[in-house]
Amino acid sequence: MLSPQKAREILQSADLICSAETVHAALLRVAAEISRELADQNPLVLSVMGGAVVFSGQLLTLLDFPLDFDYLHVTRYGNATTGGSIHWKVFPADAMAGRAVLVLDDILDEGHTMAAIRERVLEAGASRFLCAVFADKNIGKTKPLAADFIGVSLPDRYVFGYGMDVKGAWRNLPAIYALKQ
Repeated sequence: MLSPQKAREILQSADLICSAETVHAALLRVAAEISRELADQNPLVLSVMGGAVVFSGQLLTLLDFPLDFDYLHVTRYGNATTGGSIHWKVFPADAMAGRAVLVLDDILDEGHTMAAIRERVLEAGASRFLCAVFADKNIGKTKPLAADFIGVSLPDRYVFGYGMDVKGAWRNLPAIYALKQ
């Protein structure tokens, strides 16, 4: 955990990557795309804790169709800045058999976490798996899956804000920043 002073120093030295206005416009576009695709399917929507909380909370209010909502908690990062092994904390108890399942996450980085989620959701009987990520990081190599809905594309830098953290801090920012290189 960062001290408030250290967290402020990180933010002050960071580069703004996506303004709050850009974030909001991307959110509206993704909501419209999801609505066109899933409006008649009553999907189960799963939010990946804790990064997707901001994206999920704001997106759900823009989806004008019936849905069921739950969450899952899986991580490869913890408070680290590089990914490790998959650690499942919570998998939803809601029945997925025969349902369209939409998973919401903050960022598709290397894609390993989302690929593991897809595998587990399909094993639970979902008829269809879709994922929406607010950010897709351009890492310069092939990922194990592509997101169905993407808010913004980001450079291959350590980013934070709008649900993404830096050492546990700044998930609450309305814009996206990157650490200085």
